[in-house]
Amino acid sequence: MANIRSQIKRNRQNERRRLKNKSVRSEMRTRTKKAVTALDTGADDAGEALRLAVKRIDKAAASGVIHKNQAANRKSSLMRRANAAVATTAD
Repeated sequence: MANIRSQIKRNRQNERRRLKNKSVRSEMRTRTKKAVTALDTGADDAGEALRLAVKRIDKAAASGVIHKNQAANRKSSLMRRANAAVATTAD
């Protein structure tokens, strides 16, 4: 445990930020998994699930939870999966 007052405050701030980031990251992963499941099963709401997943990824990148390039990679992966699912159902 820190003895320096500024470090004690810094520890409190870090803990608050960690918990906030954890919830943002968890929400992002949940939305992504729901989108992937919807795309794989060909659900009617797959487009909406994909939109919500991309929105959460963007919000996580904007708040600094993930890097902007990581967000781009995740969105690209989702879109490739969505396009493959559309191509499969079109054939």
